[in-house]
Amino acid sequence: MAKFFIVALTLMLVMMGYVSWHVWRLLPFTTPVKVIVLILKFIALACLVLQFMSDGMPLGLATAMYEIGTSWLVIMFYLLMAFLVLDIGRMMHLIPSTWLRDNGIMTLVLTGLMLITFIGGNMHYRNKQRQEINLTTDKALERPLKIVMLSDMHAGFHNRRAEVGRWVNKINAENADLILIAGDMIDGNVRPLLAQGTANELKRLNAPTIMCLGNHEYITGIDEAIDLINKTGINILRDDTASVPGVTIVGRDDRSNRGRKSIAQLMQGVNRDNYVVLLDHQPYNLEESEQNGVDLQLSGHTHRGQVWPLNWVTRAMYECDYGQYRRGKTDYYVSSGIGIWGGKFRIGTDSEYAVITVTPTHQ
Repeated sequence: MAKFFIVALTLMLVMMGYVSWHVWRLLPFTTPVKVIVLILKFIALACLVLQFMSDGMPLGLATAMYEIGTSWLVIMFYLLMAFLVLDIGRMMHLIPSTWLRDNGIMTLVLTGLMLITFIGGNMHYRNKQRQEINLTTDKALERPLKIVMLSDMHAGFHNRRAEVGRWVNKINAENADLILIAGDMIDGNVRPLLAQGTANELKRLNAPTIMCLGNHEYITGIDEAIDLINKTGINILRDDTASVPGVTIVGRDDRSNRGRKSIAQLMQGVNRDNYVVLLDHQPYNLEESEQNGVDLQLSGHTHRGQVWPLNWVTRAMYECDYGQYRRGKTDYYVSSGIGIWGGKFRIGTDSEYAVITVTPTHQ
């Protein structure tokens, strides 16, 4: 973990140096004004780093640092891409070098594009998409089964109680038979959830609710995360199963637990006459569900990259990084998540929940 932090910090400093150098050259202002702009940028970067050490800080300050720091990370990434494109254009003699030095027009254009991108991205994040999925099965369900599936709530400093409450209202309006959560309910710290009483919102879910754990429950601290989730009344399955009439839910522990059971082990003793739903937070090795007779696998984790063009990266990393998929007789749905990690921007991806209806073919 320490090595990862050092590498990540080094990359951020390199990105920051490149962006800052370009901003310094581009701004058509006096030196004192440029210095103020760069100081503000480095304060934002400091917020990103220090929010990982915020436990002793007042909650309001810790929240502000999270919001500022993680938002700046996404903004810096887009400025990096913009300046790389401009540099490539300059080296190919497609744009004049004067566009990148003391240029008020380019400053206004770039600022305008950033504002449009991130205001639009924030508005799109707040507009939760309802994905409707219709499946059939030859298993002996008594009637159609309605499942609301969500993942990656990342409740905490930025997805606060009021926002989680709005999500609960949307889910309750579906009047589902089951609510299934594919991990990462908690963003990484139980402190803001305890302070805000977020568990009280999740208690309002109006159908049996079952979840598996995600990597962020482990980042939070697995014992603290489980203690908080237990306060919500949600049933956590850690390499375990639960059943309702005609349906078996298999909850696999996150791959952060290197000793977790394989799908083959979890399926031992499962009644195959039931419709079998597997909750597995990270959608790796999808062939295992197919090979072991799972009817439906529900996963999250990828966020579909969260912002373009990172969705290209997740598409290359996973057999299925998002959406509905099928392997043999096994159906899959990988959600891009109802919540988000970091800055509240969705650019080229959606924040969503899925409403899945499974209809028996004998009806």
